[in-house]
Amino acid sequence: MNFINKNIKAYAVAILGSGMFLACAQTKSVASKPATENSKSGKVVPTNLKWSERMLLSEMNRFPESWMLDFSKSPKWTYPSAIVLDGAEQVYAKTGKKEYYDYISSFGEKLVKEDGSILTYELDKYNIDLLNSGNVLLYLYEKEKKEKYLKALKMLRSQIDGQPRTSEGGFWHKKIYPSQMWLDGLYMGQPFYAHYTKDFAKGADATKAYNDVVLQFDLIQKHLVDKKTGLLYHAWDESKEQAWANKETGVSPNFWGRAMGWYGMAMVDVLDYLPKDHPGRAKLISYLKSYTDAIIKVQDKDNGLWYQVLDKAGEKGNYTEATASSMFVYTIIKSVNNGYLPKSYKAAAKKGYDGIIKNLITVDENGVVNLNKCCAVAGLGGKPYRDGSYEYYVNEEIRSNDAKGTGPFILASIEFEK
Repeated sequence: MNFINKNIKAYAVAILGSGMFLACAQTKSVASKPATENSKSGKVVPTNLKWSERMLLSEMNRFPESWMLDFSKSPKWTYPSAIVLDGAEQVYAKTGKKEYYDYISSFGEKLVKEDGSILTYELDKYNIDLLNSGNVLLYLYEKEKKEKYLKALKMLRSQIDGQPRTSEGGFWHKKIYPSQMWLDGLYMGQPFYAHYTKDFAKGADATKAYNDVVLQFDLIQKHLVDKKTGLLYHAWDESKEQAWANKETGVSPNFWGRAMGWYGMAMVDVLDYLPKDHPGRAKLISYLKSYTDAIIKVQDKDNGLWYQVLDKAGEKGNYTEATASSMFVYTIIKSVNNGYLPKSYKAAAKKGYDGIIKNLITVDENGVVNLNKCCAVAGLGGKPYRDGSYEYYVNEEIRSNDAKGTGPFILASIEFEK
């Protein structure tokens, strides 16, 4: 009980300290088996490890089965799990610890049936979010060569062929969101599309696919960038029919932190797979630079973090948000490490990373690491209708240990540990 009470007090202080009285859904134990303490340190998560491994072990403690990631109550094909597992792949590559590989592998084993069908996945919904977890299957197929993964991958790739598009060829975010491109969708679809192409396509087919990948970024740059600030709006409605859409430009009304976070990660991750001689590389790197310049301008000068609504730091209810901050740090430091941005940009990434650890990370007595002040979810349209207003974004649920934050934190940590 003392441990629980201390946890509650710690989170109460964190919430009150942000000046907000929003409900914070503290991580609940979903363990089907008890956590085991490390015999040497007496901690569930040893504190002498690097942050990447500490956060991964903390996620594994919170969610003993990888399908549970991001608070899933039953096995579900959903995108947040894949971000943490992307980090797990890299931690495994660095440490060679089999428990990390087994954690990744169990996701594929549980979610993909022997005939290649995927639990809860429905192709005809054309939901671009559901391509992201295909990255886990690409990794597992490379390692294990199981036929069921190849069948599942081909099915996911077929979604791209049928995905509804705007008049210029931009992917709709979902079938239920006609004529709309969201920044989120670039991360959900394009790294998978590019990675699949690298692994399975050749010649003219590969060139066509890579060109299609780059086109998606070209259209985002054309329609969603604010010329004054360089920031990008959350979404664009080509039809201009949505209540949230500007009647002249079709864009949504605000710069949501995580939406821009998704976009940055999409660019740096696609560049992992785009051929070195592809003309789109130079364009993506130029987009990345203008993007980074814009987000650095709205980085908090004191704590190094970024706000839920990026350009409205001082307004009532706004707060420094963990998922966007982690995504921005990952994007910038990976860009520096890979030579896409000059080394001078590392200072902004380091300031952000230190700010996350100082202001948003707490460590329990047993060593388990928590990432606090994560926006649980935000979107546009739907039922009940989400209007994209400032008030909407700052009043969405805040919680701890959301995979959309812990995953990017692991990835950012790995980049700093190189």
